[in-house]
Amino acid sequence: MRFDYDYVIVGGGMAADAAARGIRQLDPSGSIAILGDEADPPYERPPLSKDLWRDPSAHEPFLGTDGATDAQLHLSTRVTAIDRTARTVTADDDVFGYRALLLATGGRPRELTLGPSPQVVYFRTIGDYHRARALAAGSVVVVGGGFIGTEIAAGLAMAGAKVTLLTPDAEVGARQYPAGLVARIRRAFDEHGVDVRTGTQARWLERSSVGTVTVHVQAGETPVALAADGVVLGLGIEPNTELAQSCGLPVDDGVVVDRFLRTIDPAVFAAGDVASYPDAILGQRRVEHVDQATTSGRAAGANMAATVTGRPLEPYTHTPFFYSDIFDLGYEAVGRLDAQLELVEDWAVPQETGVVYYTEHASLVGVLLWNVWDATDAARALLSRFHEPGSLPDPGVLHGAIATG
Repeated sequence: MRFDYDYVIVGGGMAADAAARGIRQLDPSGSIAILGDEADPPYERPPLSKDLWRDPSAHEPFLGTDGATDAQLHLSTRVTAIDRTARTVTADDDVFGYRALLLATGGRPRELTLGPSPQVVYFRTIGDYHRARALAAGSVVVVGGGFIGTEIAAGLAMAGAKVTLLTPDAEVGARQYPAGLVARIRRAFDEHGVDVRTGTQARWLERSSVGTVTVHVQAGETPVALAADGVVLGLGIEPNTELAQSCGLPVDDGVVVDRFLRTIDPAVFAAGDVASYPDAILGQRRVEHVDQATTSGRAAGANMAATVTGRPLEPYTHTPFFYSDIFDLGYEAVGRLDAQLELVEDWAVPQETGVVYYTEHASLVGVLLWNVWDATDAARALLSRFHEPGSLPDPGVLHGAIATG
C-alpha cells in the first residue's frame, strides 16, 4: 500500500518525537509519519537506567507524541529501503512518500554469543528494562563498566539483586575520571554489596540446562566462568547506518550531516545517536546522549519544515551535555571525559562537590560538573573560549571559573 506524507521520520525514539515537535514549530498542519521498529511509541530513555530503578511508579516515560503533534505512528515497522530519486521509503509491504525525510535510526547494542532472552538482556529499550527488572530477585552479572553498565549495576543492586559487575578497566570509571573520584565510585559499589571484577573481559555466554547463564571471562591470563540467574550487558551501541549507506548517503561512524543536520541530499536529514555532525565548538562528532537526541531532533524537524515551506534553514549550534547517576552520586558534563588528558580539579568538597576540567594541547576539551548543577551553559562558554589549541596557556585560570558552592 502507498502512503504519502509531507514528513517521514525513520526511527521511533526521542529524536523522532523531538523532530515532530520541531516540525510543528513552523508547519502546524503538514502530515507527519513516524516509522518505529519497536512496538512502543516514543518514550524517554534516561529513566530506564536511572529513575525507574529508584521508584518504578514515579515516572511515566511515554512522551505522548501522537497527541502532541498529530503524527501518525507506524510501530513495529521495519524500514528496508530508501529511494531518494522517487522520495519514497519502503517498510515491509508499504511505501511511504515524503517531501522531507529524517533518519533517526539510533543504534543497536553490541552483543556476545547469545542473543536476547529473558535471561540475557542487551540493555537499550523499555522492554529491556522490564526484563532486567525481573532478574532483580536473583543473581545478575552486569557486563560493561561504562555509563550504562555502571548505572544498571547500581539500579539492580538498589532493587535487591546480587550483582557482579565486570569491567575490563583497572577500576570502574578509570577511563573517565580522576583517581580520587574513581575511588569514591568504587566505595559506593562496595557499600551496596556489588562484587566488582576489574581487569575482566567477558568473552562468551553459555546457557545451562538448569536455567542459569554462565559468563566466560578472561581475567588477566586466567579464564573464569561465572554463573548467574541472568546477565545484563551494556557494551555500547553500533549506529544504525545501513539504510543511509544503502541509498548512497555518506557514512563515517554515523550518517554525515552538515551544520543544518542535512545530508548531501537536501531533502534528507539525520539527528540523534546516528548523526555525525559538526559541533560548533568541538568539531565533527557523534553523541549518544539524551540532550543530543532532543535538541538535534527538534532542530532537524524545524529545518525539515523550513525546507518544505520555503523558509531559511537555521544552523545547529548546540553543544550537548550528558549526565549520569550512580546510587546517590551524580554529575553533568560537556565535551570529552578522558582521564588520560591533563586534568585540573577544582573541589569545594573533595570528591563530593566540584569541577574537573579536561585539557589537551593547551585547550579545554571537557568539563565534568560533579554534584554541581545548572552550570552546563557556563561549561559551554568556557569550552567556546578555550577550545582552540594554545588558547589556554595557563590552566590555572580555570580555578573558580565555575562556582562550586
